[in-house]
Amino acid sequence: MENNLSKPFSPKDIESHWYDFWESKGFYQAGLDTKQKNSFCILLPPPNVTGTLHMGHGFNQTLMDALTRYHRMKGDNTLWQPGTDHAGIATQIVVERQLDKEGISRHNLGREKFLEKVWEWKAFSGGTITEQMRRLGTSPDWSRERFTMDEGLSKTVTETFVSLFKEGLIYRGKRLVNWDIQLQTAVSDLEVVQEEEDGFLWHIQYPLASGDDHLTVATTRPETMLGDVAIMVHPEDARYLKLVGQMVKLPLCDREIPIIADDYVDQTFGTGVVKVTPAHDFNDYAVGLRHKLPMISVLTLDGHINEAAPKAYQGLDRFAARKKILEDLELQGFLVKTEKHKLKIPRGDRTDVVIEPMLTDQWFVAMTKKGHDGKSITEKALDVVKTGEIKFFPDNWVNTYNQWLNNIQDWCISRQLWWGHQIPAWYGDEGQVWVAHSEEEVKALALKDGYQGSLKRDPDVLDTWYSSALWPFSTLDWTPDYPKVSNPALDLYLPSTVLVTGFDIIFFWVARMVMMTKHITGKIPFKHVYVHGLIRDAEGQKMSKSKGNVLDPIDLIEGISLEALIEKRTTGLMNPKQAESITKKTRKEFPEGIAAFGTDALRFTYSSLASPGRDIKFDLQRCEGYRNFCNKLWNATRFVLMNCEGKENGFGECVEGYLEFSKADRWIVSELQEREVAIEKAFLDYRFDLLSQELYQFVWDEFCDWYLEVAKVQLQMGSEGEQRATRRTLLRVLEIILRLIHPVMPFITEEIWQTIGPMNGKKGPSIMLEPYPQSDSKKIDRESIQWMSTLKEMVDVCRKLRGEMNISSAQKIPLVIAGNKKSLELYAPYLKALAKLTDVEIVEELPAIDAPVMLVKDFKLMLKVEVDAAEEKERITKELNRIQIEIQKAKGKLENASFIDRAPEAVVALEKKRLEEFLESFEKLYEQLKKLA
Repeated sequence: MENNLSKPFSPKDIESHWYDFWESKGFYQAGLDTKQKNSFCILLPPPNVTGTLHMGHGFNQTLMDALTRYHRMKGDNTLWQPGTDHAGIATQIVVERQLDKEGISRHNLGREKFLEKVWEWKAFSGGTITEQMRRLGTSPDWSRERFTMDEGLSKTVTETFVSLFKEGLIYRGKRLVNWDIQLQTAVSDLEVVQEEEDGFLWHIQYPLASGDDHLTVATTRPETMLGDVAIMVHPEDARYLKLVGQMVKLPLCDREIPIIADDYVDQTFGTGVVKVTPAHDFNDYAVGLRHKLPMISVLTLDGHINEAAPKAYQGLDRFAARKKILEDLELQGFLVKTEKHKLKIPRGDRTDVVIEPMLTDQWFVAMTKKGHDGKSITEKALDVVKTGEIKFFPDNWVNTYNQWLNNIQDWCISRQLWWGHQIPAWYGDEGQVWVAHSEEEVKALALKDGYQGSLKRDPDVLDTWYSSALWPFSTLDWTPDYPKVSNPALDLYLPSTVLVTGFDIIFFWVARMVMMTKHITGKIPFKHVYVHGLIRDAEGQKMSKSKGNVLDPIDLIEGISLEALIEKRTTGLMNPKQAESITKKTRKEFPEGIAAFGTDALRFTYSSLASPGRDIKFDLQRCEGYRNFCNKLWNATRFVLMNCEGKENGFGECVEGYLEFSKADRWIVSELQEREVAIEKAFLDYRFDLLSQELYQFVWDEFCDWYLEVAKVQLQMGSEGEQRATRRTLLRVLEIILRLIHPVMPFITEEIWQTIGPMNGKKGPSIMLEPYPQSDSKKIDRESIQWMSTLKEMVDVCRKLRGEMNISSAQKIPLVIAGNKKSLELYAPYLKALAKLTDVEIVEELPAIDAPVMLVKDFKLMLKVEVDAAEEKERITKELNRIQIEIQKAKGKLENASFIDRAPEAVVALEKKRLEEFLESFEKLYEQLKKLA
C-alpha cells in the first residue's frame, strides 16, 4: 500500500476495484435485526428504466448515499431501497421510434407483440442507469432492487385499485384532461411544459341577440369559439351589469349563448369580456360546472374539427381551422383588431406538440370524497404534516405542499397507452363496468349480476405516478393482509426515515405517496422530506439539450475531449444553426474538453452545493477545487506515512514519559471534537453544504495547514515521548478524518484507510463498516485551544508585517518579541518554523528602530530588518500613484450609468470589489509613507 500512496492520487486506479469489493462482500445489504433500536431507510426516487444518469440524478443520489453510509456506520439497521420506473410514455415512445426505423407501427404488431418488444428493450437498456449509479459510488441494497412492473409490485397496483374502487374512491367519468394529440393519450401536468411564446390576441364582436349592440371578446384561441356556450363578465363590472342574462349571437354559428357573471373574470384584461368554452379550457370547465353550462367539444382526439361545429370547418386541422375562422370573421365584419401578445403555450415535454384540454372518458381517484373512516385521502395527507408526523426540510416547503392539497382536483389516473399496468376493469355489451383482480373474478361478478354476455377489458393503462405513489410499501413486499401479515423489512422500514427529492415533484410524487400510503396501510410513508433545489449551469440557466449546456456526471468523473463533448451536445439536433451555436459556445467554455475529476471530487462538489433554495448553480471550478482537496488529503497521508511507518507510534505500553502530548496535539484533538458535533448536527438537519464546509476547513486549514506544520517541528525537535505522541496524534486524527469524510468521498477514504486503519489497530475489512466518529467532550482542552489561537495569531501577524514591509515570503528574517519569557519560549520554535524566521529574540522592551509593530495579546512583535527610508519612500510613492490611477478607472466605470445598466451583474460586482481592494491598499501604503516621513 505504501507504494500506491507514493504516487500521485489517481481516482481511476481505485474506484472500480473498491466498488466491486463492497458489493461482492454484501456490505450494502439491508440490516434486518429486529432487536436493533434504530433503523434508517431511504427510498430511491425510481428513475426511468430506459433513462441515463443526469446532473440531477448525480446530485440527488450523492446526498442519499452520504446519508445511507453515515447511518450504516452509526450501526443502524440501514436500507437504501433501489429500483426503476417503467415510465409508460417515455418507454413506449422509445420503442415506437425503434419500430419506426424498421417501418413498423405498434398497431401493425398488435398489443401483445408490441409489449414483447418493450420487454426486450427493457432487458437491453434497463440496467444503464443502475450501472451509472455504481460508477457514482452509490450503495443501495441491489439485492432488493425493484421494478414498478415486477410481479409483486403489479399485484399491489391491482389490489389497491380494486380496493379504492370498492370504496368509491376510484371512478370513471368524462372530465377535462391534458391531451397529447400526437401520443393520443392523457398526460399529467408534469409532462406539460408551459413556456412563454409570441402569439396574438384577437378581438371579436359578439352581437347582442336583441340587435341593439355588441360585446367585444378578446381571445388567444379563436378556433375554440365554435364550442362557446356563454360569454362572461365580472359581477362588479359596471360597464356590463345591465347585460347579464341577455343573449348574444355566436359568430359563424347558428346559436345564441347567454351573458353570465363570474368573479373569475379579470376586468383589466382585454375588454373585460371573455368567452366560455368548458370543453376546451380548464378554467372555463370550472365555470361551466358552477353555472351548469353544457359542454360542447368541437375537436376530435387527433386535433381536427368534429361534427359539433358548422360544416364549413368540419375535418380541418385545429390550426388550419383557426386560419379559416379568422378569415371568415374578418370577411363578415366580426374581427375588430389583432394585437401581438405574449402567452404561455402548453406543450408536451416529449412531443413538443401543443397540448389540448380535452373532454374524455377517464379513470379518476376522488381526492376530496370521504372514505370508510370519514376522511378523504387529501385530509389525511394534510393532517400528518399539520401534526408534525411528517416534517419538511426546509420547513417553508410545507406551504407549497398545503397549497396544492387545499386546491386539489380529482386525479386522472388513466393513460391511453399499451405499456403499463392495464386497468383491471371489464365492460359488458351495454357499457356495464366490473372491476376485479382477474377475468375469472369479473366473470363471477357479472354472472352474479345476471350478465352472461361477452366481456372486454379496458385497454388503457394506469398513470406511471399511480404505481410510483405505492413505492414506499410495494417495494417492501406489502400484502393486503397487512398488518396481520408482515415481514421484517416492512416492520423496520415503513415508514422510511427520509425522502430526498427536488421541489418540482412535491405535488406529483411526494403528496401522492403520503395520500396513498396513509390511506392504504395506515402509516405515513416517511418521517422527513428533504427538498433540494434543481441543478442549473454556472449562469443559473436550466440545463437542456437545446441550450447546449448539459453536463454528464460520468464525463466529469472520467473526463471527455472537446470534440467528443461537441458531438454529444449536438447529436440529434435538427437545426444546423442551433448546432453551430452550441459548438461555438462549447469551444469557448471548454477549449481543452473536461478534465477527469474523479467520483470523490464530484460527490464533494454536489454536497457543498446543497444549500437551501431552489436553484443550484453548478460551477466546474468547484470540481477542480475539490479535486485539489483530494490531492491535499492524499499528500497529507503520504507525509504521515513517511514519518510514522516502521516507527514507534505511541500505541505501546503507556508508562510514564512514554507519551508527552504537546499543547498543539491537545488542540487538534479538541478541534476535532468540536467539528464532530457540528458534522453530526449538519447530518441531522440535512445541511450537506455545512457538512462539507466543516470537513473541508478542518482537513485543509486545521489539519494540513497548521497541525502538519506544527508536527514537523515536534518530530524534529521534540523528545522521544513528544515524537511518539505526535506520531500517535497524526495517525489517530487522520484515521478519524477518513471516517468523517467517507460518506461523501467513499473511494479515496477506503484506499487510504486500508493502510492507516491497521496502523491504528483497526481490524475490520472496510472503512464503511467502521463506527462513525462521535465527539467526546472530555477530550476538549480549552487551554490548548487558546494557546494555539495565540500561536496562529502571531504567525499571521508576522506574515502581515512582511506584507507591510514588502518582504518576500521566501526571505528569512529575525523576529523580536517582547512579553512573558516563559510563555514565549514555548512559542519560539513553532514561530521560527511557521513564520520562516532566522531567529526569535525574546526581549523585555522592543528596540527603538523605525519598523512596524503589532500586538498579539500581551506580546509585541517586530520584524528586525534594515530599511533604506529614502528608497522605501520612493517605492511606496510609485505604488500609490499606480493605485490612484486604478481607483480613478474603477470609479469612472461605476459612475457610468450605461456600464451599470448594460454590464452583467457579476461584472459590476467584480468592479466594486476591485475598487474596495484598491482603496484598502492605498490606505495601508499611505500609513506606511507617513511613518517613514
